[in-house]
Amino acid sequence: MDDLKAFQLTRDIPALYPHNHASNLHVLANGDILCVWFSGSREGKPDISIMCSRLKKDEKEWSQPIVLSDDTERSEQNPVLFENTNGELWLIYTAQNAVHQESSVVRYRISTDNGYTWSEIRTLFDKPGIFVRNKPIKLETGELVLPAYYSLKSRTGFLGNDFSVVKISNDHGKTWTEHVVKDSKGLVHMSIVSDKQDNLLGFFRSRKADYIYISKSNDHGRTWTTPKQTELMNNNASIQVIRLKNDELAIIFNDVNAELAPPNENRPPWFDKSDMDKVGVDKNIKEQESIWGVIRAPLTIALSDDDGETWNYKKNIITKEDVFAEHPEFSYPSIKQTDDGKIHITFTYLRHFIKHVVVTEEWIKS
Repeated sequence: MDDLKAFQLTRDIPALYPHNHASNLHVLANGDILCVWFSGSREGKPDISIMCSRLKKDEKEWSQPIVLSDDTERSEQNPVLFENTNGELWLIYTAQNAVHQESSVVRYRISTDNGYTWSEIRTLFDKPGIFVRNKPIKLETGELVLPAYYSLKSRTGFLGNDFSVVKISNDHGKTWTEHVVKDSKGLVHMSIVSDKQDNLLGFFRSRKADYIYISKSNDHGRTWTTPKQTELMNNNASIQVIRLKNDELAIIFNDVNAELAPPNENRPPWFDKSDMDKVGVDKNIKEQESIWGVIRAPLTIALSDDDGETWNYKKNIITKEDVFAEHPEFSYPSIKQTDDGKIHITFTYLRHFIKHVVVTEEWIKS
């Protein structure tokens, strides 16, 4: 990571608390970049809250984060920023009781001044277990298509009985219809882009820690084809996809799976073990519906010029060899391209803080 000709590594985004995870980027019309993530003592604890930092246009240092959530009894996670169809800036995020992800609801706030001030906090979706991770896509029809999923407790372990849905609004988020993604059990964190024919493509994280999956919709997100396996590996960790200005797809992910790197114990290592014991997460169950604990390294970017059928270029952003850590984790990436063509990426760095790198298409293909 020392080759400055390869890419520019900015300073780490400042952190207020020891545990930082699940960043999402948003580029404002004025050129500023906002980053949101969750932070506190440890994932699942009630002191976990949503943070926001700003990188002003042409500046190199991120601002001190501000706290955008206020529930002292719930763990507030997975923040998403997006510009609504009416021009408002929306923040949505989840709020759950401890590690009981099946208790989650989705809340939101609105800003009309580029994220300097925010409305009061309201509940957007209150059906228990609903989660978000990636931002919605705006259609030429004026509709907003938001990927979501239900995080349900598995009968054989922790999660795995999850499935994806999309929420669609034609009134700027005031009301929503819900549409289940067919055959999506165990497939979550859907990331949606338009294909070259203006249909929708959805890419999924797999609870089986095997591969990234892809599905397609030709009716504006209301129905989806059965997800199929891509050539890209997945370790049961988050992914994100964008379409670049040159019309290629860029995906950011961990290029590893359970077959390549079997975990030592089938439990999420970032939760407090006593919390997992309380909800019955058994590390010894052999036939779980989900696989946890696969290493979250390397962090890799890949490019496709055929809407995800094949991936012509792959390049590691960071690998386990780049750090001295017993359990290296570079996960939950976010990716955006700015008007100057630079590709901005943020990701969880060992849960200590959020790291920001800037790369170019030329570097990826070098």
